Amino acid sequence: MPNHLVQIVMDSCRFDSYQAATTPNMDRLGQAEQRYSYASWTSPSHYTMLMGMVPHTSPKNVFASEVYKQDFARWIDRLDVADLSFKTFVPYLSLPKVLQDLGYETIARVSMPVLNQTTSMNRYFDDYKLMPNHNDFKSMVAEVEFEEDEPRFYFFNLGETHYPYMLNGEDMPRVSGVHGVFKEMDAMLKSGQGAVASKFFDEGEMQRLHKQQIHCVEYIDELLGQLYQKCPENTYFIVTADHGELFGEEGYFGHGPVMHPKCFEVPFLEGLRPG
Repeated sequence: MPNHLVQIVMDSCRFDSYQAATTPNMDRLGQAEQRYSYASWTSPSHYTMLMGMVPHTSPKNVFASEVYKQDFARWIDRLDVADLSFKTFVPYLSLPKVLQDLGYETIARVSMPVLNQTTSMNRYFDDYKLMPNHNDFKSMVAEVEFEEDEPRFYFFNLGETHYPYMLNGEDMPRVSGVHGVFKEMDAMLKSGQGAVASKFFDEGEMQRLHKQQIHCVEYIDELLGQLYQKCPENTYFIVTADHGELFGEEGYFGHGPVMHPKCFEVPFLEGLRPG
């Protein structure tokens, strides 16, 4: 039977937050690399990953086509499927579609409302759900089940590492993301008052937010240990992020309409479930 596959995306987790965290369970999986996301915010980055394109290494003096070839070839080892035909990726350009055709049950649990089940992200998933809680990796782990003779693909988008990095009701400042902006736009336009700019965070607040993201990585790592215990030995894990985050560097905070290296630097590690 092909390997089961679990892909975990720590939303907004930049590489140095991962580095600063204590992550014994991720360390058991493999050596983390600094890689680069294909986009600076959640939706386009997840669309890219569901094409089968993981964050890249950005090598110099190499044609982009060679990078794509090497990244796609890794799926043979990840899935332990020697006869994987890459022509099956087209015209759909969908990893879940390829996995369905290989007999996988495809299951997604997402935290970000911009990835909700009514978007096209849901295509080629047998079971797709937006979690009711922004920070609900614990419930995702509790729901994981495996059938003895049926390979499964679990795709998890985790909100714990996404702003405002709240786990247990911490008093963290809040600023709207894309979803929140959409919800508030009609009222703002009807009022004719225009947008009211929020006060930018000072350096102390930026540092507090960065430390909280690091704490959230450690919380995820603890739950990852519980997930290992529920997975068969032939379960292949990918742990990464969809993009990074800015905590005051050069006057930036957050991600999305931000062009800065820290917005693209992400951790990437993979391997079979630790024994």
